[in-house]
Amino acid sequence: MSATEHRPLVKICGVSRPEHAVVAAEAGADFIGVVFYPPSIRNVSIDAARAVAAAAHAASNGNMQVVGLFVNAPVEHMNAVADSVGLDLIQLSGDELPETVVGLNRPAIKSIRIDSAGRGDEERLFRAWTTAAPRLYAVLLDAHSPGMYGGTGTVADWFVAADFARRFPTVLAGGLTPENVARAIQLVRPAAVDVSSGVETEKQKDPDKIRAFIHAAKAVQPGVQLAAGRHGGF
Repeated sequence: MSATEHRPLVKICGVSRPEHAVVAAEAGADFIGVVFYPPSIRNVSIDAARAVAAAAHAASNGNMQVVGLFVNAPVEHMNAVADSVGLDLIQLSGDELPETVVGLNRPAIKSIRIDSAGRGDEERLFRAWTTAAPRLYAVLLDAHSPGMYGGTGTVADWFVAADFARRFPTVLAGGLTPENVARAIQLVRPAAVDVSSGVETEKQKDPDKIRAFIHAAKAVQPGVQLAAGRHGGF
C-alpha cells in the first residue's frame, strides 16, 4: 500500500434496525456493524441482520460495507452467517487465534483490547495477528474491560493506539463520541474510527448522534498517513 493521506473511514457498530443503517448511509458512514453475540444487548437475529444489511447496501448503493461481529464463534458458523446475511467483512472480537482467518470466507478485522494500566498482551497479539494473518483487513483497538468484549464506552489508550496505527491499518474504538472523535483522530491518526455506545441514547441508536459523529469525523482535515509497505484492506 502506497503512502496516502485521507480522512479516516467511519464505522457505526451495533446497528440492529434498518432505519439506523439508512441514517448511517445517508450521513456518509463507510461501514456498519451487526453483532452476533447473544450476551450483548446489541445482539441481532439472522433475519434482523439480513434486513439491516439489505437496507445498508440499498441506501449506500453498495458503497457502505456491513461487518458481522462475532466472539469466539466456530469458523463454519461465521461463514454460514456471512453468506446468509450478506456480510462484507467479519470482525473477530473474542480470543481467536490468527489461524482463524485462514478458514474465513470474508476478510477479517481483529479486535485487540488495550489495557490502560499498561501494555499487557496487546503488543504480542498485535505482532502475531499482523504478521501471521493472511486475510487480515485491519486491527481494531478497543479499551480493555475485564470479562467484556467491547461496546463498554470506556476510552482506549490513545497513545498506545497511535503507536500501533503507525504500523498497520487500525480502527480506533473505545469510548468515542461526537465530542471527542476529532481529537482522537488528530492524536492517533487511525485508518478508521468505530463507535457504538457513543451514538446511543438509553441504549438505543440515536439518529442525531450518528449524524453528529460522522460529521465530526469527516470534518477533520486530511493528514492521516498510511505508511508505505503496510498490508491490510485500507
